[in-house]
Amino acid sequence: MLDEATSTPPDHVGRSAAPLVIAMVVIVVAVIAYFATGMPGMDHSSTTADHAMAGHSTHRLMDPSSFEAAIAGTDVVVVNVHVPAEEIALDGTNLIMPFDDLDVGKLPSDRDATLAVYCRSGRMSAIAVEGLLAMGYTDVVELEGGTNAWAASGR
Repeated sequence: MLDEATSTPPDHVGRSAAPLVIAMVVIVVAVIAYFATGMPGMDHSSTTADHAMAGHSTHRLMDPSSFEAAIAGTDVVVVNVHVPAEEIALDGTNLIMPFDDLDVGKLPSDRDATLAVYCRSGRMSAIAVEGLLAMGYTDVVELEGGTNAWAASGR
């Protein structure tokens, strides 16, 4: 539609949506890359007490030596969350449950009980720890690197 007085098209005619589409594609690719690389800069090993909304819950990521000392305590509940659990096991394991299907009925009713969580590499235990903290457990320790690190340390 031409402006009859000037014989020029209105401002919105002839504009390309290409820059907007390109910008949207770049943003989507960046978000996908961020999540695909494990969200760089996000460290699941920090205590949740560092976060303002977390209350007094703690999560401690421990090397094999520290984890071994932690699970030696009689008041610690050791939980294997690897799937399938039969592939790995540490002596003294009290509970076996899938990392993505934590059964609160099998877990201690005392939310302040110390839970020591492990899997093979640490990926499943990290997910389980988040679930346990969300359930209100306040003292959770995790084996850094899982049983792979445990074995590599000579245990």
